[in-house]
Amino acid sequence: MKSAFSRNLTTVVVILMATLVLTGIIFRLMVKDYLTDYNEEQLERQALVIADLVSASCTEDGFDKGNFVVALSAATSAAGVDAVICDADGMLLLCADSPFGCEHVGMMLAQEYLDQAFSEDLTVSIGKISGLYDDVRYVISVPILDDDGSRLALLIVSQSVGNMAAVVGVIIQRFVIVSLSVVGVALILMVFSARRQSAPLQEMASTARAFGHGELSARVKTNGKNSREVEELALAFNNMAASLEKSEYQRQEFVANVSHELKTPMTTISGYVDGILDGTIPPDQQEQYLRIVSDETKRLSRLVRSMLDISRLQSQGGIPEEQMLRFDLEESAGRTLLTFEQKINDKHLDVQVDMPEHPVYVQANQDAITQVIYNLLDNAIKFSPDAGTLELTIREGGGKAYLSIANQGETIPSEELPLVFDRFHKIDKSRSQNRDSWGLGLYIVKTIVDSHGENISVTSRDDKTTFTFTLKQVN
Repeated sequence: MKSAFSRNLTTVVVILMATLVLTGIIFRLMVKDYLTDYNEEQLERQALVIADLVSASCTEDGFDKGNFVVALSAATSAAGVDAVICDADGMLLLCADSPFGCEHVGMMLAQEYLDQAFSEDLTVSIGKISGLYDDVRYVISVPILDDDGSRLALLIVSQSVGNMAAVVGVIIQRFVIVSLSVVGVALILMVFSARRQSAPLQEMASTARAFGHGELSARVKTNGKNSREVEELALAFNNMAASLEKSEYQRQEFVANVSHELKTPMTTISGYVDGILDGTIPPDQQEQYLRIVSDETKRLSRLVRSMLDISRLQSQGGIPEEQMLRFDLEESAGRTLLTFEQKINDKHLDVQVDMPEHPVYVQANQDAITQVIYNLLDNAIKFSPDAGTLELTIREGGGKAYLSIANQGETIPSEELPLVFDRFHKIDKSRSQNRDSWGLGLYIVKTIVDSHGENISVTSRDDKTTFTFTLKQVN
């Protein structure tokens, strides 16, 4: 399996090479077109200059040779072109490159080409001149005419196309050299950059493998030197790892706590039942111990039911909209408070209720909210001292209804307050408080309140602990 680095490198190299090849082809065509136009323009200019020289030296009786031959040879040599002069009948009279005699002297031009050349001021063509040149050339023919328009001579100026091809070849060769150099430098820089960018990804993969093998404290280092996307990915991975580590810790703690909570009543039940069966417990005391067994069995049932309630709420991901009904929060709170009348009287608690004189309607699941109030009251009464104070308060504000339940008792340490809603959390972990621990009650409370999209908070100071949760108020 190829790595992302090799795949990206291969892709970039292919794209870069394809781009350079395409650029080279386009560049070559553009250079060739430019040089063709430039050569033709220069050749035309040189042909006209040489034509002026020929016209000045040409008479009806022939050429005024004097210095003409030398001047013609010098002009064509300086311009880098070849020139031949033909008479009016198309017979070659003079070659500029061999002014003192040439094997081509006396050669006759084709009558068709001669007529075309004399019919135009300047004839431009590309091809071969049979019998004169073997290579393909740029050819410009300029007629030399008398003042009355009669034909005197024909000047043919030409230049080999191969000269331009050689120039194009040199340019393309240098383009290739420069392109390959650029590609080489680009590849070196790209390899360095790609390795630098892939390093944090490899580190993440290594950290993920370590995390998968149980090293839950493994984290990806973030130094701010990587790209924003890589930094965001590293932070997201670390947040996920921290969340999973916390979940694993909570799972282990939950299993340990559940095991502890189940072990004690099951041990009690098993011990008393065995005692009755083997006769250790006398018949006159069996009813007493059977009642204890019955109470422990009911406590186990409540614990299992609470765990099922939590699982159901978490699987739903919230309270369904069709279960959110309008009801009077004061009425529900009052009815729930009455169910604790016997426990309140047993502890001689002073109950203080503060509610508005009008109904307070909220939109929520009534059964779930009743369970929240029940659990909070149960905990408040459980941890209240004899003859203490129990407070139930409902107030309104900002479209919310606030229900508070407070009790007198030992102040909860500030560092423990954020943990009171955890499952089976106990302040004093060195002592077993099976019947008086918070168990799952407050955890269920928070789960229900969260499923409504509302908030619950707790304060504890000056021997007074208050739990407050909110609900959406409606008219």
